[in-house]
Amino acid sequence: MFGYLTREEMLAVIGEPGDSWLSQRDHALFLLMYNTGARVSEIIGVKVGDVILDASAACVHLHGKGRKQRSVPLWHATVKSLRAWLRANPELTAETPLLPNRNGRVMTRANVTLRLALAVHHATESQPVLAKRKVSPHIIRHTTAMHLLQAGVDISVIALWLGHESPVTTHHYVEADLAMKERALARLHEPSSKILRYRAPDSLLNFLKTL
Repeated sequence: MFGYLTREEMLAVIGEPGDSWLSQRDHALFLLMYNTGARVSEIIGVKVGDVILDASAACVHLHGKGRKQRSVPLWHATVKSLRAWLRANPELTAETPLLPNRNGRVMTRANVTLRLALAVHHATESQPVLAKRKVSPHIIRHTTAMHLLQAGVDISVIALWLGHESPVTTHHYVEADLAMKERALARLHEPSSKILRYRAPDSLLNFLKTL
C-alpha cells in the first residue's frame, strides 16, 4: 500500500539535534532525506564534496541509478544543519561519507532503517498515530513527493526531483492522494445539488471600482 507522512509527522521524525553524535547525525540524515526525496542508496552515498553550502546555490549532488547524477536544492534549514554537522566533525574530507557510521564508513541500508525506527519511536510522543504506522526510508521519499505535489509543484518537476526515468512513475503519487481528489470533486456540483448564484458583497464591488 502506498503511504506517506503528514508534515507534522515528518517533522516529529526529524526531531531536533541532541547533544550526542548519533542524534546530530540522524537529524541531518532525516532532514536531508526529506529535503531531497533521495533513495537510501543515494543518501548514504553522498560525500562531503557532493554538498554545496553556498547561500546562493546550496544543493547536493546525488548519484542515482545507472551512474546518473542530479542536483537537488537545499533548504536554509538543511544548509544550517549540515554546516553545524561539518563544524562538529572537522576530520571529514571531501572524499569521505557526509553522514558516516560510528566507524567513519558508509552507512548501510539496515543501519538507516534501524535509526529511522528509533526516530519514529521517539516521534510517537508527539504523534501517537505513528505507533501504528510502518515507516520505512522509502516512505520518506514518498512523503517528499506527495508534499511537493500538494504544494502545487508540477508532476514533471517532481519526476526530475526524484530522479525518475519518466513522469509516468510519478503518477503513483497522484493516484494515492485521495484527499486531493476529494478537494477537486468538491469544486464540482453534484447532479442533484442546486447551484446558488454568487453575489459579490458591496465591499468587494467598491474595492474593484478603485482598481
